[in-house]
Amino acid sequence: MKSPDETVIFAGVDGRTTTTLPTWYRTHQNDPSQVSFAEAIRQLPRATNTPVAYHNPFTNEWVETDRFSAVVEPSRLQARNEDPLFNVPTDSYSIINPIDVYAPLEDVLRETQYQDHTLDEVVFGEIRQYRGGGEVHMDIMFDGLSVELPGERDPITLGVTSGYDYFGGHAVYVEGFARDTYCANSIRALTDRKTVKHVGDVGEFHIWWEGILEQLELVVDDLHQFILDVQEITLDITTVPFDLPEFYDLLGFPEYLARRAAEDARAEAADPFEIDMWTLHSGATYALTHFFSGKEGTALDGYTRVANDILFNPEATLDSVRATYEQRAAEATSPDGQTGLEQQSALAQLERVSSDITEKAQQFESREQALRERFEILVE
Repeated sequence: MKSPDETVIFAGVDGRTTTTLPTWYRTHQNDPSQVSFAEAIRQLPRATNTPVAYHNPFTNEWVETDRFSAVVEPSRLQARNEDPLFNVPTDSYSIINPIDVYAPLEDVLRETQYQDHTLDEVVFGEIRQYRGGGEVHMDIMFDGLSVELPGERDPITLGVTSGYDYFGGHAVYVEGFARDTYCANSIRALTDRKTVKHVGDVGEFHIWWEGILEQLELVVDDLHQFILDVQEITLDITTVPFDLPEFYDLLGFPEYLARRAAEDARAEAADPFEIDMWTLHSGATYALTHFFSGKEGTALDGYTRVANDILFNPEATLDSVRATYEQRAAEATSPDGQTGLEQQSALAQLERVSSDITEKAQQFESREQALRERFEILVE
């Protein structure tokens, strides 16, 4: 993923907590130094409005307009050594500063009990800034709020991803998030994204966060059951007409990501020729977390949806693979309309594999919808 302009690691909600970063997380950071969440939020650039004028070349005058206003960083106006301008939106744009969104979260974390502690004592994560701090994304996790899998495997830690920008591209958003502590893979977009737009009355963020955190423990339960179930669904590579990198290629991954995903899935599989869907999903998240060369945004979101379908909707994943393979086979059809025996046999193989998985995964689609809507009732 494209490197941020700046990354800040945080642990604990404020200076009164003695939270330390989990060992597994600290070992994956180049610079494990940390501040509290409250400090990190207050260090982020903020925005304010200033009037806008346009130049009239006939009179050589600058004319102010009420239809637009400049969104600028106030401290940079005074310093004069950095460009303070973020955006020039219409007058319907409402600035939402980080303190507006995340100071209420600080209060909710202090109030929310989980097991034998409140969440302010176990919160940690990172904040990433792009475009001079005008675009921000953060992973907020809770040590101990996790999915414990059978065996000696490290747990999967749950939390949320949130962020915003001042350029009109990202409303304030939040969605379910997990980090696989075994391999530091990020599992993004566990729930549908909930947003608050920069328009009109921005609402009460305290209530917003209360609803989200109330649902997180249920997301843990849902994810745990999905993983257990999907480990029982396997893809026998010896029975399909493609190798492992082509599996990811058929799902739409570019060659470099398909190759990395296949390498990880094969290395982690108990049987490299019959790989369960959880391992296939883990290969995809490994490639996206550690090798994706783009920036956070639309492209990454698209690949994340594809990866998550492997876990949450294996039937749809195999349908997508089969459809793409059929399309490529059709494009390779001879001029007289004949499909080669090898391609016919391959399509028949895919049909049988897809039917086997369909029988095991018919209940996944409705369960996935329920998981994705976890935040909906309490956030809307």
